[in-house]
Amino acid sequence: MRSKMSDGWGAIIKSSIWDLPEGEEKILSILKLSFDELKSPSLKQCFAYCSNYIKDFVFEREDLIQHWMAQGWLPPSSKESNLEMEDIGEEYFNILLENSFFQDVTRDYYGNIIYCKMHDLVHDVAERVSKSSQERGRSFVGDQFFLPIASFQTLRVLGLYGSNIKELPVSIGKMKHLRYLDISDTRITALPKSIGKLYNLQTLKMEGLHLKELPKELLNLINLRHICPIRSSVFLSQQFPWPAGMGRLTNLQSLPYFTVRKEIGWGIEELGGLKQLKGGLTIYHLEHVRDRDAAKKANLVGKRIRDLSFSWSSNEHRASSSNIDEDVLEALQPHPNLEFLKIENFMGDKFPSWMMSKLSLPRNLKEIAFGGCNKCEGVPKLGHLPNLRSLLMDRMSNLKCLGSDFYGYDPHEATTGSQTKALFPALKSLHIKNAKKLIEWSEPQVLLPTEAFPCLEELILWDCPQLTSAPSYFPSLQTLSMSGIDSAVPARSILSELTTLTYLRLVWLKGVNCLPEGTLRNNKNLARLVIIHCWELTCIAPHGFGCCTSLQSLEISTCNKLMYLPEGLLAPSLKMLDIRTCDSLESIPFTEGIEYSSLETLRIKKCNITSIPISQGLPSLLD
Repeated sequence: MRSKMSDGWGAIIKSSIWDLPEGEEKILSILKLSFDELKSPSLKQCFAYCSNYIKDFVFEREDLIQHWMAQGWLPPSSKESNLEMEDIGEEYFNILLENSFFQDVTRDYYGNIIYCKMHDLVHDVAERVSKSSQERGRSFVGDQFFLPIASFQTLRVLGLYGSNIKELPVSIGKMKHLRYLDISDTRITALPKSIGKLYNLQTLKMEGLHLKELPKELLNLINLRHICPIRSSVFLSQQFPWPAGMGRLTNLQSLPYFTVRKEIGWGIEELGGLKQLKGGLTIYHLEHVRDRDAAKKANLVGKRIRDLSFSWSSNEHRASSSNIDEDVLEALQPHPNLEFLKIENFMGDKFPSWMMSKLSLPRNLKEIAFGGCNKCEGVPKLGHLPNLRSLLMDRMSNLKCLGSDFYGYDPHEATTGSQTKALFPALKSLHIKNAKKLIEWSEPQVLLPTEAFPCLEELILWDCPQLTSAPSYFPSLQTLSMSGIDSAVPARSILSELTTLTYLRLVWLKGVNCLPEGTLRNNKNLARLVIIHCWELTCIAPHGFGCCTSLQSLEISTCNKLMYLPEGLLAPSLKMLDIRTCDSLESIPFTEGIEYSSLETLRIKKCNITSIPISQGLPSLLD
């Protein structure tokens, strides 16, 4: 009730509920008072509806809003407000959350609420007000769908999630008032044609079904707003068989995937009619798009899609078509508020202009993934994006350099007033994989080292055999994994200044005979160290001394020249020690007098070690 005006607080303070003795009844009365203070009758009905669920039920935010919408408690948008029913549902949800009617929220990586629960006492209040309400939720949730359909004809919500039913009866078409239907994870393999008579249906959930096809009558559902994900191996093999002519569903707001085909009714132009689309969308088989004009008719720039994936068939399964791919992607420019972008198996020589320009690339981007873009020699200018947290570059076989174009920043513009601009200011995860021709990853040209990658926590460099350089300053790096690199320079450069590592993994690295001076001593929070197939490694720390007071897991394998482990490497906190195929290793430096009571797993194979100097034994050893 924090938003209540001061004159309204007087009546609340004078309420007789404060005179009640401490206990459950007083708490219930206070909660009821909070409920009474909710302004909107529709909001009160939405709250009361939650009593239909069992106590401790975990609500999915979007699903709950769709239930409210099905009951008719979210007024449709007006010209003045320009709000959709889903937007009003978001407002209602947030009000109930702010008034502590919801709790135990679960958020995604970016802080968005996905799930929540309702406290038992709040549930009791919802149950009380629901019983006194004349408007009850018209819903059915269960798995015994064998009663005559006549008894269900007034239902607005039908939830059969996880039930054992094998088919929907043809008579389901008589449920004219049905607005929400969930048949996810059932044994249903086909939908009756009569489903096309559910003209008021708003939400259709079919997750996990093994459907061979969807009836064309589905296109009669002109009020359908949400088709929720269909994930199953059968669907993948059938290329997501939406019926031809999906563009007729003009009220559709969520469509998880769209597969382009050459036949009429499955062209990418169908997306043009879905003007309300938002949320997430993956477009498969873009190689079937005829030309730039056809792609432009999809009008993605006019749709509030926040999570967008472009996918062509894998390169080996189609002929070279770089110019067509470039034209198509150029015409598929997304909405400026795009947050997540994935491009897979694009065969163009260069990315489109809307990606290569700092002015047109969506500034709200949080995650970008490039996969199988084998002909591109460069990547877009990304360093200036203020919200980018994750960047993946995988199977970019022609990528040769990550330099100024990658950073996309002019050092002469390094400051604006007293504010210093950083490169990749929010980036936390950077993966560069299978870049066979990548030779150079240059130092960013900034005034201070702290102006580049200030928040990067995870760096993965896999299978970049020709890489000969890498930046040397990552002030927040916690996880470093390097594999398949034929030069020792990148590892030496990255490791030389690190002080924040918690996990270090080095695999298949050539030329690495020792970790840089101070690697172990400077990274006091290093908890896991993995070194595999580093054949030239002779020691881990120079001068035979290392200090890893937080080390919990040590795995060393197939390092045949490794002669010794440094003193102080094995901390009392060690839980797992696994050393295999290190022919030259003769001893393990357990510190005398230290009880390794945390050690749970000990494996030593194909080494020259003859004894383990632990006189006091290993009380926690499991393996």
